[in-house]
Amino acid sequence: MVRHATYRQRTKFPTRSRTLGNVFRRRSQVAAEAPQQTLDQTEQPRTKVNGKGRPTPKRREAERKRRQRIKAPKNRREAVRLARERARAERARMRQALLKGDERHLPPRDAGPVRKFVRDYIDSRRSAGELFLPGAIAVFALSLVPNLWARMISYWLYIALMLLVVTDSLIIGFGLRRQLRKRFPDEPHRGAIPYGLVRSLQIRKLRLPPPRVKPGDAI
Repeated sequence: MVRHATYRQRTKFPTRSRTLGNVFRRRSQVAAEAPQQTLDQTEQPRTKVNGKGRPTPKRREAERKRRQRIKAPKNRREAVRLARERARAERARMRQALLKGDERHLPPRDAGPVRKFVRDYIDSRRSAGELFLPGAIAVFALSLVPNLWARMISYWLYIALMLLVVTDSLIIGFGLRRQLRKRFPDEPHRGAIPYGLVRSLQIRKLRLPPPRVKPGDAI
């Protein structure tokens, strides 16, 4: 027993020293390799990753795909129904544009810079045409009165109202033609004068598109 214990005491310390030496050697190797690995990781080039991971499609391609998704009508009746629905939706959009004054979706009759200037020219001044509808209602009411003098007054009032409206319309027409030739020499003016005269006969609050300028404003 004494001999066996002596042998263990002799062999215990060298074994422990070898184990501790291996542990310290491994730690020193790990500590030396860690900065090298960190340096290698920082030197690696960074690749930029896109958010979507795919290229943005062009507008033409998107429109083409959208049209391809629209199913063709199966028969003539369905084609007519689809055409009516599209026409109804287009009229509703134009109606909303007229109510709000949206220049992008106005009907062809009201679209364009020339028609826009005509509307502003008419809306920036007072016209006798605004009195035509109320005056016509008053004349009609007087003509229903069973009295000779009331009917005579309604007759002469109607004549005076017509002369006033015609005179004012001539002044508006000549002035509008002169301004169109001055401001839009290269644009077609066909139908612009009647368009302005019809607008001048309407009550201001009932005009479509709504007036953008007030009476007396410079345009």
